[in-house]
Amino acid sequence: MPRIIICTLLIFTLLAILPPVIAAQTRAKTSPNRPINLIQDMDLQAKFKAQSENDLFADKRSQRPQVQGTVARNESYLDTHFNEGTVDGQWATTTPSQLPFNAALLTRGQERFNIYCTPCHGYSGSGDGAINQRAMELVANADGPVNGTVWVAAKSLHDATVTIQPMGQIFNTVTNGVRNMAGYGSQVPIEDRWAIVAYVRALQRSQNASIDDVPQSKRGEL
Repeated sequence: MPRIIICTLLIFTLLAILPPVIAAQTRAKTSPNRPINLIQDMDLQAKFKAQSENDLFADKRSQRPQVQGTVARNESYLDTHFNEGTVDGQWATTTPSQLPFNAALLTRGQERFNIYCTPCHGYSGSGDGAINQRAMELVANADGPVNGTVWVAAKSLHDATVTIQPMGQIFNTVTNGVRNMAGYGSQVPIEDRWAIVAYVRALQRSQNASIDDVPQSKRGEL
């Protein structure tokens, strides 16, 4: 083989080996120089490193304790009955202890129910609210979807599939919504959501009660 070809192959071999050697040397030792970031992402974000000082606070600590009352997301472990409507992983069957089932709670629940729920469910909870009636009329008189939408009739709260639900499950529905119904967790305070649940239970009882539910001593009263 001619000498020039051998020299050329050696040169190319050395050139091919050189980049991995340089890369290995670079990774093997630290450098005081700022790294080259072709894609910035969050490499150069403003932050305080652990144990560093922060002059904004009197104690100079950059690491701050949790704000009092902080609860991790999806971990309302302080009171799952009150916050999520569950007790030991099961739907609660009663209102929380801080919201006893009494006339005051029902009165508040009726007020909130009339504001937020009656447009679709109606005052009796039968699903005959003004919005639902109007939507059903539009759907009945149209050949297809109205303005690109299809209306799903509001659920009657006296339907057997609803009356058998524990109070905690109804609370979850009011909070997070179900199927086509939107949740009201961001609009209605948690105490008022429980008040609505209590009133819904009272509505169901009023429409499905029997004479046996009335105490003997009260049956002659109006």
